[in-house]
Amino acid sequence: MVEYNKVVAGKRRSLAGRTRKLLLSATMAAIVCPAAHVSAQEAGSAQQMPAGQGSSADAANPLGTIVVTAQRRNENLQDVPIAATVFGGAQLDSKAVDTVADLQFSAPSLSITDAGETQSVNIRGIGIAANSPNISNGVATYIDGLFQPPIVTGIPFYDIASIEVLRGPQGTLVGNNSTGGAIFINSANPTTRGIEGYAKAGLGNYGLYEGEGAINLPLTDTLAVRAAGTYRNRDSFYEDIGPFKNDAGKLEEIGARLGAMFETGGFSALLKLQWHEQDTGGYAFRPAPNTNFGSFAQGDIRTLSYDTDVSKVERAFLASLELRYEFAGGLTLRSLSGYQYKRNDFVSDADASQAPPAVGGGQVTDYFAGERQYSQEINLISPTAGAFDWIIGGYYQRNDIIVNIDNLAAPGTYVTPRNNRDIIGVFAQGNYELTDSLEFQLGARYSHYKASGTGTVVLGRGVPGFPPEGLVIADLTGQHDDSMMTGKAALNWTVADGHLIYAFAARGYKPGGFNCLPSPQCDRPEFAPETVMNYELGWKGALADRRINVQLSAFYNDFSNLQFDVIETATGTTGVRNVGSATIKGFEGQIQGRFGGFGFDAGFGYLDTELSSLTFVNARLLPPGQLGPQCAPGVASNPPTCFDYDPFIITTGGGDNLYSPEWTYNFGVEYEALISDRASITPRINYGYQGSRYNYLAYGPGDLLESRGLLSALVTLRIDDWTIEAYATNLTDKEYVVGRSGDNLFYGAPRQYGLRTSIRF
Repeated sequence: MVEYNKVVAGKRRSLAGRTRKLLLSATMAAIVCPAAHVSAQEAGSAQQMPAGQGSSADAANPLGTIVVTAQRRNENLQDVPIAATVFGGAQLDSKAVDTVADLQFSAPSLSITDAGETQSVNIRGIGIAANSPNISNGVATYIDGLFQPPIVTGIPFYDIASIEVLRGPQGTLVGNNSTGGAIFINSANPTTRGIEGYAKAGLGNYGLYEGEGAINLPLTDTLAVRAAGTYRNRDSFYEDIGPFKNDAGKLEEIGARLGAMFETGGFSALLKLQWHEQDTGGYAFRPAPNTNFGSFAQGDIRTLSYDTDVSKVERAFLASLELRYEFAGGLTLRSLSGYQYKRNDFVSDADASQAPPAVGGGQVTDYFAGERQYSQEINLISPTAGAFDWIIGGYYQRNDIIVNIDNLAAPGTYVTPRNNRDIIGVFAQGNYELTDSLEFQLGARYSHYKASGTGTVVLGRGVPGFPPEGLVIADLTGQHDDSMMTGKAALNWTVADGHLIYAFAARGYKPGGFNCLPSPQCDRPEFAPETVMNYELGWKGALADRRINVQLSAFYNDFSNLQFDVIETATGTTGVRNVGSATIKGFEGQIQGRFGGFGFDAGFGYLDTELSSLTFVNARLLPPGQLGPQCAPGVASNPPTCFDYDPFIITTGGGDNLYSPEWTYNFGVEYEALISDRASITPRINYGYQGSRYNYLAYGPGDLLESRGLLSALVTLRIDDWTIEAYATNLTDKEYVVGRSGDNLFYGAPRQYGLRTSIRF
């Protein structure tokens, strides 16, 4: 775990034309001058020296202090009654973590599944189970305190101070959209301490070259700025043998962040501006076996066969301003303002094959989604001296969403939802010391959610035999609002120094939404919120003279109103329903240890989930294309005029909740061998396991994503401030599926290896 004391233009346009010369120069300069890797936390704050390097602090506390900031204060993880996994910037490379999706191999009970336009992020089996713009996240992800819409998912980690994965509903300080948990990504802050920074460059197989760096500049005694950037370019893992020779699955991304910190007296202002752009050349997927186009798949899993020119570009801009004022008595007033604009733009070969139109092939999806978000949070935070401390706050968020989906396969459909969301929350949490060793914690939050939108589903626009502007088969206009009280009540007992036992009950909530206006064609215009009641018991302890930290927890969740995409037979289009309830129970454990140069960490999670029975149209058995509404009794199917859905309606007998692997576990082992008082070499291995999990509620053989275990290794040579790292991920070159979109499968990355070199100054 992290060791530190103080937290401080067009789809086709390539990024390379604007950045390659600059990044190549920086990369070559860093490679010519090999230097030490420096973590973002080391670059951005005072950090304890690693064990074995002569720090007197290490002798008293070999593991250092693991700090979490999710409760708006800097707190020691071992003292906080939350099940959490925390990483520092220095650990991301050593644990092979580059993006959010990699966290699942290092944090218990976390699963992340590729669903195409979005990622299904689930903690303890709760998160997001559908791919509709009307459904909110169930695991809230934050970058520098700003809630992240799921429209852009591939933002890379660079110049990171810490990453915190909180498990279980966070219904007080985080609020709605956190029924499963929350992930906080905190970048390094500017500091007036002095000029410092780092530069890192690397080369790897699949033509990878990458560069990353940051520099901190104090301009005055009260003002400092920090600039950071990253660039990565990699060839695709796949070969497209189709006529367009697409480069789907490549990676070309650039990110930049500029921060400014002003501090004087009790006042501080922190401004951060961030930009990210990623070009992957299109979705790299293949038809699943035994599906409509499975027989048209060619070659092995690294072979694509598209008959469409595909592309995919994501862009994101984030701006945040945090203001703090600490009054003479220690009371702190905090404000966090945010603005974001994210865009996802792609053209996809929807059938992932060269199947002829006669069998439904030639499906092409042209997709654009854009989302603007405005947010404001105000907190009043008490000092922690005394028997009672507290925090109160208010929150507002506005999202404006535009989606255009053009299915170009004849007769074609054109889907144009336009949605707006407003979220208001007020909350308070207090901690009262009943005795010197027993604390009572109580938190509550009131949330109000309002959504409205317009849009249509149009069939056959510009196609002979249809009206010139097409035939409107569904009206997406609608509105929804709901309110909910959530919160937490806990007892925290410090049994002895370094040992905490906690027990709590917490409630979480994810808003409902709408499908359309009430009409004969829309019998389910709205869907209800998801709710979860969580009961948890945990222990955190320090053993072996604080050379080992342990965290254990057991939990029981009562989960209601699962939101899921289904086919609405009245129109033949997809809508959202509340399809069932579930019970989720399990236990988790984590351990970290350090004995001289030997260090280790491990974690595990066990889930037992049971979802109620439900009835719906099994969309994975339907023929391809737009099928139309349910045919009247006695009328034969004649798509797209009408279709008989009755033979495809199934009733399940219940089963596992989606994206809920029974077992997840991970471990890492390293040994730092001192070569001299200036140099060391550290080999490390990591292993992460994800159990099998269902990604569709029909529970068919093709609905199960098989388990996988991934092995990575790293050897780090440090000489003063210089570092050279040799690494390999997926060391055994395992082939595995990471997700599914419709009838198409996404596969995980093959073995990757390379060399990185970096310098700290």
